[in-house]
Amino acid sequence: MAGVVRQPIDQEALERYIKQNFGFGQSNPTYQITDSTWKRYVLRKKPPGKLLSKTAHQVDREYRVIHALEQTDVPVPRAYCLCEDESILGTAFYIMEFLDGRMFENPSFPGVPAADRREMWHDAIRTLAKLHRLNPSSIGLETFGKPSGFYTRQLATFARLAQSQASARDADTNLPTSTVDARPSSLLLTIDVNPYIHEQ
Repeated sequence: MAGVVRQPIDQEALERYIKQNFGFGQSNPTYQITDSTWKRYVLRKKPPGKLLSKTAHQVDREYRVIHALEQTDVPVPRAYCLCEDESILGTAFYIMEFLDGRMFENPSFPGVPAADRREMWHDAIRTLAKLHRLNPSSIGLETFGKPSGFYTRQLATFARLAQSQASARDADTNLPTSTVDARPSSLLLTIDVNPYIHEQ
């Protein structure tokens, strides 16, 4: 299922790039594209313009993890290519396999029978267990994350983002774009756990 295109892309530039290389998104703009045989793909790109966070929207890291997981039993779509040439679509992007299915925004899964909801959560747990079982070095991710301090870094990042969002204003109305308050530094805890699952 595809939604309304909120940010148009240069289709001709994209088609030229795909020909050279091939023969519902949240923070990153996401598009469904269809080739001449009606096969569907998904394109995810970094948003345009000035970004509030230097660590967010890193589609290259997203691509790297998905591509690395293709050789495991963790269910991921096939990642076809990463393009970091900003002259193509304005920002970096990657293309992956389209997998049809249902999208749920409400974690209570309204309208889904109880037995199905239970199995869906069990499947999520099984997938997390498969991720925790992996040795990052065995799939080329030994340099992907730092070995400790995950929660401290995450909370520090979220605190900086909250401050940036609280001070950001809409370019047209000059009104605040967010009501998020910066969290106090006392929330910065030092908890060391296996970092790779969280870094991914």
